[in-house]
Amino acid sequence: MNQLKTLDYTAIVLYMLMMSGIGIFLGRFVKNINDYFKGGSGVSWIAGGISNFMTKFSTFIFVAYAGIAYSDGLVAITVLWSTIFPSLIAVFFFAKRWKRAGILSPVEFLETRYNAPIRQIFSWSGVAFKLLDDMIKLYSIGLFVTAASGIPFETAVIVCGIVVTLYTVVGGFWAVIVTDVVQFVILFFATLILVPLAYNAAGGFAHMQVVIPQNMTWFNGKKGMPLFLIAYYVLIIIRYSGNWTFIQRFYSAKNETDGQKLALLSAVLFFIFPVIFLFPPLAAKVILPKLENPEMAYVSLCLKLLPEGIMGLMIAAMFAATMSVLSAEYNVTASVLTRDIYQRVFRPNASGKESLLVGRLMTLLVGFLVTVGALFVGGFGGAFEANKLLAGVFAVPMIVPVIFGILMRKPQPWGALATLFLGTILGFVLNMNKAISWEAATLIEIAFCTVIFMASGFFPSRNVAYNQKVNAFFHKLTVPFMPEADSADQNVFKDAIKLMYGIAFGVTGLMFVIMGFPSRGLLSGQLALVAGVLCLVLAAFLWYQARTVAAMIKEDAPTETTVH
Repeated sequence: MNQLKTLDYTAIVLYMLMMSGIGIFLGRFVKNINDYFKGGSGVSWIAGGISNFMTKFSTFIFVAYAGIAYSDGLVAITVLWSTIFPSLIAVFFFAKRWKRAGILSPVEFLETRYNAPIRQIFSWSGVAFKLLDDMIKLYSIGLFVTAASGIPFETAVIVCGIVVTLYTVVGGFWAVIVTDVVQFVILFFATLILVPLAYNAAGGFAHMQVVIPQNMTWFNGKKGMPLFLIAYYVLIIIRYSGNWTFIQRFYSAKNETDGQKLALLSAVLFFIFPVIFLFPPLAAKVILPKLENPEMAYVSLCLKLLPEGIMGLMIAAMFAATMSVLSAEYNVTASVLTRDIYQRVFRPNASGKESLLVGRLMTLLVGFLVTVGALFVGGFGGAFEANKLLAGVFAVPMIVPVIFGILMRKPQPWGALATLFLGTILGFVLNMNKAISWEAATLIEIAFCTVIFMASGFFPSRNVAYNQKVNAFFHKLTVPFMPEADSADQNVFKDAIKLMYGIAFGVTGLMFVIMGFPSRGLLSGQLALVAGVLCLVLAAFLWYQARTVAAMIKEDAPTETTVH
């Protein structure tokens, strides 16, 4: 099997430099902790929707789900479509509430909704859960890069971990959003190059239907069984609805309507792109029928079909997918460490400058711990199994009190605590018992946690202060959020963002043109050239628009007059 060549490494290095440059550039605009963790509540619904999609679409998809697509076929798409429903539910139930809550971290509201100890317990346990979850994601990209390049697994993990940590530390939430959008474009075009190549190499749908008929159905294999799909869909709805990065996108939106649009756009992207991204490993079953490790289906197919340079772009796209997730996770986890733990417990009167410094240090700490931990994920049976185990034991007990807590006022603090501890113990016992299937264990744990939490609502508190506080909080959630008008500085910043997009898309377009030119006689090279031209046209449009808006603002600005 071929491996990366000089031109491929050039593409990867250019990509890394571009991501680092974006972080450094945007770091100039981070003036306070609100900018660093919330983007100054100025994130548009388009950028927010793309970012929300990208933060759930890591290389885990190209390793774990690719393995399912290779082994079982279209059912991988059926399983991945579970991600649509949390976004649709958010349109109607969560988007407005998270914006109206007026928070700077996803667990900040827990003190008002329950009490201070609940906030601390969920902050500390949530951070631990996030670190473990991110280790699995970084482990996935390490596997991919190692298989493609021959670089030692440890080196691949460490390099990726360092790059994503550094640009997130410097640029904060805006670096997360902007790089998510840029990485989405890179990932989209790189994958679109591979899809027609895989289609042709597999002989088209008709030939695939003959060779792998069972894989061309939507419910093949164990993961196509109704019980598994029910358990997985319910788990994903709960897990995504309470995901910190998911919540962060809504309270960082410009207004409530943008939050709802953001969620709807996310749902559309979750519906369309699994079909595009998972077709190549499905076709790989025909093209490479004897792969020993199904999770290597994507990288093996890329190495077979993509010429030098374009393979480097695909690896860069893989980096893009995981870095989008990790940068978002690092930022939101650091917000909890800074806002809910450091400021709340150790330094309540910390200055804005100190809080911003601590936020960056916490981001650095998170990146370090995840990078080190990712080196040991392989001992848990691979990416998908490790993720299933983690979600099965910890996710549900931690998330139920969060998502139902902002929907219902009756459940009590002790209900949240009992759900967390008893649910975690039950999840561990169920998942360790080999006689109980994962599906049954998951559904039992979900039902148990929900019942425990809801049951606490039948025993109302007699604490007058607590009841008044909770009533005031839920009244706040009924009051529409009123955004302030954009200031001149904010308009200037928006122009800077557009220029940043223009530059990034321009560099991306040049990368596709340069890497595709040597293979211009092949379909892959021609597709890369087309992708490059489209990126350059988009870059020119954004550059022109930003300059035009800036000129209009300058013309409308009041001029100084001298009084004699």
